[in-house]
Amino acid sequence: MAKVYPNHNNDNEELEIIDISSKRETLTMWMKSLVMQGNGCTVYNDNGEVVYRIDNYDDKDSDKVYLMDLKGKVLFTILRKKIWMFRKWEGYKSNINGLDLIIDKPLFQVTKNCSWVLNLGQEFSCDVAYDNNIEAASHYRLEGSSGTSALRITNGKGGLVAEAKRKLSSSGVVLGDDVLSLIIEASVDNALVMALVVAYGLVQRKI
Repeated sequence: MAKVYPNHNNDNEELEIIDISSKRETLTMWMKSLVMQGNGCTVYNDNGEVVYRIDNYDDKDSDKVYLMDLKGKVLFTILRKKIWMFRKWEGYKSNINGLDLIIDKPLFQVTKNCSWVLNLGQEFSCDVAYDNNIEAASHYRLEGSSGTSALRITNGKGGLVAEAKRKLSSSGVVLGDDVLSLIIEASVDNALVMALVVAYGLVQRKI
């Protein structure tokens, strides 16, 4: 269930919603936007209800993408930064009113490892610097293959946080590579996982 915590960094003590489930959850990711002729992703729960959406009206590989809920409330803003020849992606968490907190420092930063190469199917990884007060969750790692949307997210201790892979139908048939099952482990902020998945999609130029 969604839990509500006070945001102590805000002088007005606005509340910050953290979506943490007490059990493992499986979501369905469709790498299509609800908006016609738009890029993005739509995420459904087990009941077939839309829980997250990304609607990118620009071309893929955009410099700014919003992770929203069904009603369009912004949960995270993902920005692409370029420093000299290198790129990184920064995630900013919105407050309870859905307002961007761009003036603050990002909640996480995603950078590609130097060993990453462009060959199709080549395995690569991204490091995630995550800024919060929980020592065990101060670092994440995104692992996948070039040209695909499937990935694994692990924490700083190597434990599995979430995994996205091609979805199987009820009869066991593998669906298209644009339909994924996203399995999120218990006691994890689902919105944060989705923000990391979005950043990964931007790295892969899938969103």
